Amino acid sequence: MNQSVFSGIDRPIFCTKRHKRFILPGFRTSLILTLLWVGVLVILPITALIMASFHNGFSTFYTLFTSSRILSALALSFGTAFCAAWICVLLGTILAWALARNQHMPGLHILDVIVDLPFALPTAIAGITMATLYGPHGWIGHILSKFHIHVIFTPIGIILALVFVGLPFVVRTMEPALKSLPVEIEETAATLGASHGQIIRHVILPSLMPSFITAFSLAFARGVGEYGSVIFIAGNLPHYTEVLSLLIVIHLERFDYTGAAAIGVITLGFSFTCFLLIAIYRQRFITSNEPAAWKIVKPESEHAHEH
Repeated sequence: MNQSVFSGIDRPIFCTKRHKRFILPGFRTSLILTLLWVGVLVILPITALIMASFHNGFSTFYTLFTSSRILSALALSFGTAFCAAWICVLLGTILAWALARNQHMPGLHILDVIVDLPFALPTAIAGITMATLYGPHGWIGHILSKFHIHVIFTPIGIILALVFVGLPFVVRTMEPALKSLPVEIEETAATLGASHGQIIRHVILPSLMPSFITAFSLAFARGVGEYGSVIFIAGNLPHYTEVLSLLIVIHLERFDYTGAAAIGVITLGFSFTCFLLIAIYRQRFITSNEPAAWKIVKPESEHAHEH
């Protein structure tokens, strides 16, 4: 009797090798449309860019890689984007924490709208505004000049512009992660005797690390390709404040399409390498780390059993 009832319990009823069913309707159609979209809008333009850069063979790349102006712009673009991304992660996390953990704070909705303002504001307007504000006769620049601190026409101004355009990406990435982090985990860790530093180090930070990496990637990507807000505050001085995006425009104005495409391929190659390393680190962190709260919340008996 029991055998007849439970004999078919291990048999795959809805999924066989010949007739495989998907939970989502229209899966194959959606997959085909997605691949077409990626091919037409992503892969095809990149392929055309690479082919255009090799119009004159490798001579164009040799000329670019031996040019001190190109190398200076390459170091400046990626260096300022890296520094700005770290600043965005630090400030954006603090701002996201205030938005996520203070739902009844006065003026919260106004602050929430201000965070999204750089998304809607044209970057050229942002660059002009910052150049006016931090110029020698600006409100802030006039004060800083008394201490011999100059912002515009320096890499500091470029970093400031990149922080302005990259900060919303970090805030909107970290805010959902902070909202999904249960407050009970922090309270439990504190009840078990963990200090504030231990809670931040062993509970909060490891749980937010994947979001940290994602936010850093978005801010870094935004900074590497930024043009509108940078050219007005950087001064575009060769070997000092000239970025790669400006060099591409300069080559296009000279009708040197091969050179512009080659600079684009160089930027694309370095960006792809950076994002590949970031993705590998993020995946290794996710797969090699246990849930952060267990490092403190886990009972001592389980720790002893593991050892």
